[in-house]
Amino acid sequence: MADNKNIYSKLGVSSKKEDVHKAIEKLDKGLFPGSFCKIVKDVNNRKDYCSVFHADGAGTKSSLAYMYYKEIGDIDVFRGVVRDAIIMNVDDILCVGATDNMFLSNNIGRNSNNISGDILATIIDEYYSYSNKLTELGLNVIMCGGETADVGDVVKTVLLDASVFTSMKRAEVINAEDIQNDDVIIGLASSGKAIYEEEYNSGIGSNGLTLARHGILSHDYYNKYPECYDHSIDEELLFFGKYHLTDPLKGLNLTVGKALLSPTRTYSPILIEVLNKYRSKIHGIIHNTGGGQTKNLNYGRSIKYIKNNLFSLPQIFELIQNSSEIQWKEMFSVFNMGHRMELYCEEGVAKEIIKIATKYNVESKIIGHCEKSPDKNKNVVEINSEFGSFNYR
Repeated sequence: MADNKNIYSKLGVSSKKEDVHKAIEKLDKGLFPGSFCKIVKDVNNRKDYCSVFHADGAGTKSSLAYMYYKEIGDIDVFRGVVRDAIIMNVDDILCVGATDNMFLSNNIGRNSNNISGDILATIIDEYYSYSNKLTELGLNVIMCGGETADVGDVVKTVLLDASVFTSMKRAEVINAEDIQNDDVIIGLASSGKAIYEEEYNSGIGSNGLTLARHGILSHDYYNKYPECYDHSIDEELLFFGKYHLTDPLKGLNLTVGKALLSPTRTYSPILIEVLNKYRSKIHGIIHNTGGGQTKNLNYGRSIKYIKNNLFSLPQIFELIQNSSEIQWKEMFSVFNMGHRMELYCEEGVAKEIIKIATKYNVESKIIGHCEKSPDKNKNVVEINSEFGSFNYR
């Protein structure tokens, strides 16, 4: 591709979502304005409690699952994107320190011409099944039903979203506004096989899948799946990669399709144990979703985040960059690039947190530290990687 700059935005997606932030900048920020999720007064008006209601989803990853199903015929592929929709909510809420009962509702938008009743039944069943799995892992998730809408004029395949509600004690809130200039940053790896996972996880998560699938997958899919892309986008940006869904990945027991569809890893067992033991010592928790490694630009006050000890790059991200020739600076602003959860604390407690993650077979280490920002009105992220040094404001 001749111009490999800002491909994500050319595909109609923004990692920074400036227009969204502008639209909500004057709205009430809740009881803890700097927190990772908006926190409001308790639903039962208890003065020492507060409530959190959060919504998110699997994004365009569900379109990829549809393509994989049409190619392979494996209906269970939709279970993975249901997990994505759930975890994008649950792990966000864990970032504010909530660990008690969570009430989950699903929201499914489908095109019934492409998404059959059998697929729908599999999807709904997984919302319940994975809620039970999370409960077994120590986070009590109560499935409360949901809504399925046939919206073929709007959705060409399927859209999988969820909403989660919980309440917690105000004194136990983790507010990212409390991140300190001298904090270290602990990263929890996104790839590998945790003891509570059924198979190896590529680490892709649920963010950047529009860029990932078009940047990796061959133009052969352009005519085959016209329902899986925006027809207003230039054709050269649609499925411009080198690979097919069934191509094997070297050294891993995964195909390209399975790697792209690895379910978003939950860190709930790790975070629950960390919060039970060290809640008062945690200054902030950041879930590197939209914005990738630049997510923390939106949290803390006048902090310079220096990330100079990153994890080895998981193969899936190497594949995306090699196939699409996307610039590394954009890669770091779109994808998690190897770790999707960050904890901010003093260095003294970091070793104990790392021990907890290791117990669950999730690689963890100090990936950087915080300093005072050179711009007193802005946060700054500095990434020093094997692929270059990059600055973001």
